[in-house]
Amino acid sequence: MQLNLERPDYQYFLRGADGTGALVNERRLTASFIIAPQALVEDWPVRDASAIGAADLEPLLALAPELVLLGTGATQVFPPAAALATCLRRGIGIEVMSNAAAARTYTVLAGEGRRVAAGFLFP
Repeated sequence: MQLNLERPDYQYFLRGADGTGALVNERRLTASFIIAPQALVEDWPVRDASAIGAADLEPLLALAPELVLLGTGATQVFPPAAALATCLRRGIGIEVMSNAAAARTYTVLAGEGRRVAAGFLFP
């Protein structure tokens, strides 16, 4: 049986992530970043989910997603309620999970053509 790698029809695809880094297209990223199917924002200055503020989410929200995924590292860490409310007030869903779970979820949603943006945190 021959296997063929099919690349998605969008610019940035996430091949996986964990608590120490992520593989976007063919590049390994080890600093916090934001990804959407047509955008990649490297060196996002957020490192700690428990200290996220509303202003920290603005680069994610500027991508006009219908859903924001927040990968918080090796484990799930919820940000302050005020930060989560920033998304909800704008009618944008937000899900918080580990980086590995966020990567899997992002890949499925992006593959379905959904307007998704994800932020991945690395200490």
